[in-house]
Amino acid sequence: MQRRLAALVVPVMLVITGCTTAPEPAPDAADSRPTRPSPFADCAGLTTPPPSADPARSTPAGPASPAGPASSAAPGGTPAGSDGAGSPAGSDNAGSPAGSDNAGSPAASGATGGTGEVVGQRLPELALTCFTGGANVTLADVRGPAVINVWASWCPPCREELPAFQRLSQRADGRFQVIGINSRDRRAGAQSIGEDFGVRFPMLFDQGDSVQNALRRNAIPMTLFVGADGRIRHLDVTGALDDARLAELVRDHLGVTVPA
Repeated sequence: MQRRLAALVVPVMLVITGCTTAPEPAPDAADSRPTRPSPFADCAGLTTPPPSADPARSTPAGPASPAGPASSAAPGGTPAGSDGAGSPAGSDNAGSPAGSDNAGSPAASGATGGTGEVVGQRLPELALTCFTGGANVTLADVRGPAVINVWASWCPPCREELPAFQRLSQRADGRFQVIGINSRDRRAGAQSIGEDFGVRFPMLFDQGDSVQNALRRNAIPMTLFVGADGRIRHLDVTGALDDARLAELVRDHLGVTVPA
């Protein structure tokens, strides 16, 4: 009788042991890393005029000269008054994560060009990807009036001013576009900043520094004010811009009044 019981118990124990020690199937990679939707708006409307824009109010294009007292270029083409608001083009630290010891290091003193070389020119013929996917956007096809902010997640002044640009996009009320260009960065870094700071305006992605090279400005952050005719009215590299300064620049260079 005992032998019969042993013969029945042993197979049952083996079955139980095998079920509990067998490795579970590895989770599917897609399940373990769910896709995070982009916080930014799509870029489909960037090549059409803002719905409430008034071209007559856009400042006429003038000669390629510094844009009056609001001109922001420092001598030698380096960002003025910026506590490390830019990293050298092609630097080994380009695209370094936020918090890096080298984040936001000053632009190289040999950087060329000033705002006077840019003002009055059209946006460069550069095809950039949209952060949300879809067709590439040629920068020269972007319709103004527009405020274009070039930034990176590792740049402290960029992070400081992004919320002000988001508020500006909400106050634009269809009279001009607010557009971001994420430059010299990792997509994951830009994604996290967009999520954390609530940035919702359209975002283009420049993996290198093609925009800076085309404008001959080795600086970040960098903000362009573009008229309805697609010509650059002003280029600002003074560092982090706040609500009041943005409202002033939009009024002076795009002819549009927004609350500060």
